[in-house]
Amino acid sequence: MKYQNYVFDLYGTLVDIHTDEEQPLLWEKMARFYGYQGAFYTEKELHDAFYDTVHEMEMAQKRDMLGGGNYTHEAFPEIQIEYVFLRLFEKKNVKRDLDFAVLTGQFFRALATEYIKLYEGVPKLLATLKKENVGVYLLSNAQRAFTEYELKGLDIFKYFDGVLISSDHGTKKPDVRFFEVLTEQYALNPKECLMIGNDRSTDIAGAKAAGMDTFYIHSNLSPEPDIGPKADFELEEMNIKRVMQMLGLEE
Repeated sequence: MKYQNYVFDLYGTLVDIHTDEEQPLLWEKMARFYGYQGAFYTEKELHDAFYDTVHEMEMAQKRDMLGGGNYTHEAFPEIQIEYVFLRLFEKKNVKRDLDFAVLTGQFFRALATEYIKLYEGVPKLLATLKKENVGVYLLSNAQRAFTEYELKGLDIFKYFDGVLISSDHGTKKPDVRFFEVLTEQYALNPKECLMIGNDRSTDIAGAKAAGMDTFYIHSNLSPEPDIGPKADFELEEMNIKRVMQMLGLEE
């Protein structure tokens, strides 16, 4: 099978990652870091303030999305996480700029990440697609402050003709508008696009609503149970070599 454009999810599709944002040591170190800046929190206070702030910002974003009355789809708000870290300084009357908040967020991500690596065969898959002279795009529910650097560190940023990260656009998969940002920005025909992802409820449902064909891979990071529509093509376990065979890229 051949498509003009291949649109990939990232985490759980190309990248295997394990993060733990509930580990006590993370919040102990983050509270200490904030304290070094004069923003004194206990570990529990910082933990609760972080999640409360995330929720408040998401709800405000959702109200803004729905407020005009012309948002015809269910709203899936996406915030920029650096503003959460900035607000945590502000709650303690400590002034820091947005660049410092980005660094704070990256420190948080580094502490929370147990490992991050490519699934075996991913570079070969992406390199082969590039040689086929087709479009290769990334559509990820993620944070620019983390994900751009992780893509570059894993040395796969170079393979994409376009990288769309949800935090840049205020919405995320399965919102069809996120898919439309991709197709409009790069003048893509949805009927010529194949969305490849590991989550039926976001990757597959959103792509189908946008008029794309879909390829579902059940990986170690797929939700359990993974509820959502059946894809046009399905693979029951992560196997990039088999993906390439199914795409007609390898004998």
